[in-house]
Amino acid sequence: MAAHQVLLLLTGALLAALLTLGLSLQRRWWAGVGRAPHHVLFFLVCAALTVSAGLAWRAGAAAWALLPALALLLSMPRTRPGRADHWQRALACAAAFLTGTLIAWGAPGR
Repeated sequence: MAAHQVLLLLTGALLAALLTLGLSLQRRWWAGVGRAPHHVLFFLVCAALTVSAGLAWRAGAAAWALLPALALLLSMPRTRPGRADHWQRALACAAAFLTGTLIAWGAPGR
């Protein structure tokens, strides 16, 4: 398995944790947990996705397919938590990440 594939799997796991934590904060399932862990996960997902795209590009895979997910992630601060646009953009980001990962997974000639 190539380095970008391993990092894409890790990024997917971080994104799933981010979405789960965001949903639990929205539904107030974890009353004692603040928003700080959610923000830390957000920055980790952004960093991992950026590095994944770089490694995919270096491996000759279709790294461009990950850019829409990164753009949606970077536009998240323009939304307000608890409002519909926040969770809608989060779901759009997850869909863009899944689509981009499926496209960028392989590398030509391998």
